[in-house]
Amino acid sequence: MNTGLLLKRLILAVLTIAVLLQVSLSLVESWGKPQIQSRLELYQTNLLLHAAEGQSLVTSGEEDLTAARNALLGDNPFENAQNQYEQVLETAQTTQSKIIAKLEQLSSNKDVATSIGDELAKPQMQIAPIDEVPMTSQQRKQLQKSLSQTEQLIDELNVRLGLLQAQQGKTEVAIQTWNELIEQETLESTAPATTPSAQIAAVLAGLWHDPPRILPDAESKIQRNLDSWFQYRALLQLYQLQQRQDALLSLQAQEQQRAKQALLKLTLISAIPGIGGIVGVGLLLFLLGQWLLQGERSLLATNSDMPWDTPWDGETIWQVLILGFFFIGQILLPIFILPIFLVVFQLEPANFTVRMQAFYILMSYVLLAAAGLGVLYLSIKHFFPLPEDWFQIKFRRKGILLGLGGYLVALPLVILVSLINQKLWQGQGGSNPILSLVLEGQDTVAIVIFFSTACIAAPLFEEFMFRGFLLPSLTRYMPVWGAIVTSSLIFAIAHLSLSEVLPLATLGIVLGFVYTRSRNLLAPMIVHSLWNSGTLLSLIILGSGGS
Repeated sequence: MNTGLLLKRLILAVLTIAVLLQVSLSLVESWGKPQIQSRLELYQTNLLLHAAEGQSLVTSGEEDLTAARNALLGDNPFENAQNQYEQVLETAQTTQSKIIAKLEQLSSNKDVATSIGDELAKPQMQIAPIDEVPMTSQQRKQLQKSLSQTEQLIDELNVRLGLLQAQQGKTEVAIQTWNELIEQETLESTAPATTPSAQIAAVLAGLWHDPPRILPDAESKIQRNLDSWFQYRALLQLYQLQQRQDALLSLQAQEQQRAKQALLKLTLISAIPGIGGIVGVGLLLFLLGQWLLQGERSLLATNSDMPWDTPWDGETIWQVLILGFFFIGQILLPIFILPIFLVVFQLEPANFTVRMQAFYILMSYVLLAAAGLGVLYLSIKHFFPLPEDWFQIKFRRKGILLGLGGYLVALPLVILVSLINQKLWQGQGGSNPILSLVLEGQDTVAIVIFFSTACIAAPLFEEFMFRGFLLPSLTRYMPVWGAIVTSSLIFAIAHLSLSEVLPLATLGIVLGFVYTRSRNLLAPMIVHSLWNSGTLLSLIILGSGGS
């Protein structure tokens, strides 16, 4: 065998092992992270609370909104909101228990390793304490940070649960909820309540106490530590106790305006996927009916068993996938190139604004795409000119219609799988970090950059790589349907979140189906772009409802 070829395969084998290790570690790490879906549900619940409050503030001439409110909110919106917060609290407490158990396990391992080291320490052998191993030390720091964040979340949830309980007349239960939070901090610290959650819990317990106790700076603490409907409800109680009629009327007028905005946002969030999903189900039934009646002449059967003429072998596929996508995206860029860039320009990611984070993500993705496409080009240039149906992007009506239709069909399928997936993972499994940034960062420039990354750069590069190259290449070794499924699974795993594997694989199957039938990359690019656009639009609407 040629020495150069043997060396190339050896390097690819080493890179493959490194990639598999890194991807496996990333997937395992995502196991303990919360899904963004839980946070989305709370943001939507907050909009529901605003809209529900608007029911009690309806003025003459606004009765036409009542039916719409009732349809969206249900019979017991405050009880439903309490149930939603209790579910998230239960999930957070489970996460807290898992992190504590993991930290205890690490401490136990440290003690065992130190003990073994003492027994085996000889002039020729010394076992280092486990906390000197960088990976374990970093893991412990990350777990401690996650534990702190989870405990803070639990406290914030308990504060809000108390307000929901008070809203429903369960005053004693609410005060007990707040007092338990305060007592818990007192047990953990010798100082009086100092955390924001404990301070606001003390303020709220005083407001609902019989007789009421209004603490100093109660109003400023409420405005600083509460938001959304919860801030409104606390200020309403305070102004009523203080008999500040002007402030009370102004507050109610502001809430009435927020209620109208919340109702509009809820309508948009429900209508877009709802109507699109119904149309998608109808379209899917039509395609199935056409397939049953027309068989091989139907759209579902078009090109269904026609493989691509693939001039390269599995080694080229392996090279492009491992080197051009995973190694560059998971190891070279995040571990080597980008950290060096940050050091050279003396940048600290922890201090980045949302706008800087958005630009950093876009820059990282552009580098990944450029490098990945470069590896792809160098790997297949020896086979030029390629057969006619490779990497074609045709701006034709059929491709556009297939793209739009594929998006509509994807809606009900992915939503259904996501609902099942949510039950399976119980709010854990991680999510794409860009989603959290979009949800919380309501900065217009940042949002434009996020859209550029998710709705233009990602569809172009990922469809070129996974549908344009990987899927057709696999048809050399398996049937078209097998290539669709395999490429979809790799596409889903590449996003490195366990909870997203099933939904993304489902989306990938739709993307693969659209591409194999159209033989036009424009079609899956449209589906991909529309999907990401719809997701970001929902996040922006929900994030803007937090005030």
